[in-house]
Amino acid sequence: MSEVAIRCEGLGKRYRIGKPERYRTLRDTLTDAVYAPFRRIRSAFQPSSLPAAQHPNGDDTIWALKDVSFEITQGEVVGIIGRNGAGKSTLLKILSRITEPTEGTAEIRGRMGSLLEVGTGFHPELTGRENIYLNGAILGMRKAEIGRKFDEIVAFAEVEKFIDTPVKHYSSGMYVRLAFAVAAHLEPDILLVDEVLAVGDAAFQKKCLGKMGDVVKEGRTVLFVSHNMAAIHRVCSSCILLDQGTMRTSGPTGKVVAAYLEELGRSILRGTLDSSKVVRLRRVTLLRNDSPDFNFSTREPIILEIDYDVDRPMKGVHVGVWFLTPEGFVIMSAYDTDVYPDLSTNREAGRYRTRMHIQPGLLNAGEYMIRVLAFVPHGELYDENNSLTLQLMDPQGESANTGWGHRVGPIVPRFGWDVRSLK
Repeated sequence: MSEVAIRCEGLGKRYRIGKPERYRTLRDTLTDAVYAPFRRIRSAFQPSSLPAAQHPNGDDTIWALKDVSFEITQGEVVGIIGRNGAGKSTLLKILSRITEPTEGTAEIRGRMGSLLEVGTGFHPELTGRENIYLNGAILGMRKAEIGRKFDEIVAFAEVEKFIDTPVKHYSSGMYVRLAFAVAAHLEPDILLVDEVLAVGDAAFQKKCLGKMGDVVKEGRTVLFVSHNMAAIHRVCSSCILLDQGTMRTSGPTGKVVAAYLEELGRSILRGTLDSSKVVRLRRVTLLRNDSPDFNFSTREPIILEIDYDVDRPMKGVHVGVWFLTPEGFVIMSAYDTDVYPDLSTNREAGRYRTRMHIQPGLLNAGEYMIRVLAFVPHGELYDENNSLTLQLMDPQGESANTGWGHRVGPIVPRFGWDVRSLK
């Protein structure tokens, strides 16, 4: 039977809204040790009071995690998935000992390396070389051990020219490359990786996923948080699904990811719908061969399926779709009036379904937000203010010579070209 690497029992974390938790420094720890005897003497003569973490739960507190229990065996690679705010990053911070749980226990067996935020564990005034040795020392490695891995780390991070430059001058991409290289190459028994890999380009992400695969083959344990279901499928043998701080389910990757996507598809337009609206959006889903998904290749067709209700007979009802960058810039819009240009067509009351077919090669690799809107005559707009996330991956990355991976800009349509010699 495999040895347990991580065991969590009844894990919970509560935060006070508007009062961020301050990270403890070495100075804080030493100061507490010196003054602890005096505080105990003083408390003996004062009325007892509950510590902040045990105050009754009121409107000014929120549970980021609640009653989370699981076991992960040595050598297992586990994906942690869920919507934003589900508690994924909080869980990794507790396991990394960055923050303490409000309740429950987290038992870790083995040396841990973590990559939770850009430059986690780096000192900005130190050079890349110095930070590599510092991180290795924190992991308990000898200088000779770090030296044997040094060249491999620098080559992986592609920062040879800047290795003796203080990391405060690094770009975010350089920071991430070096931080991941250090975390993955210094032979931790357990590797924690948050969504920080999304900062890198497609080629770097591909290299990181390959390295995580190598770490797993060496028998080490990996916890991987990501919104990229394709990456989760590629490297994770099992998954844990978190929802609003609680563990919804766990099990084989395929089963858990399917449950997550199904729930996401049902809830994307959930909420209070205005009963006064003539048109009400009910469901918006991205499909691959009639199965919901949010991660696609740039070379495959995508179907966007929209269900909506028309409450009473109305002429000119139509829907539109906006494609936006993660920063909120609209890059493209489309409307079903391309097929039904006659706005005088009467639409009877009832439920309708429309499908938009997105051809391969139209959008470049990257992440996009899809916003769906419904229109009726006289300029009235019905928008439930919800959106989907579409993740497009280039199957060949930047190494492709076909032009798929080298085009600039989010929209990369194919045009007709006539090339001829004028000799």
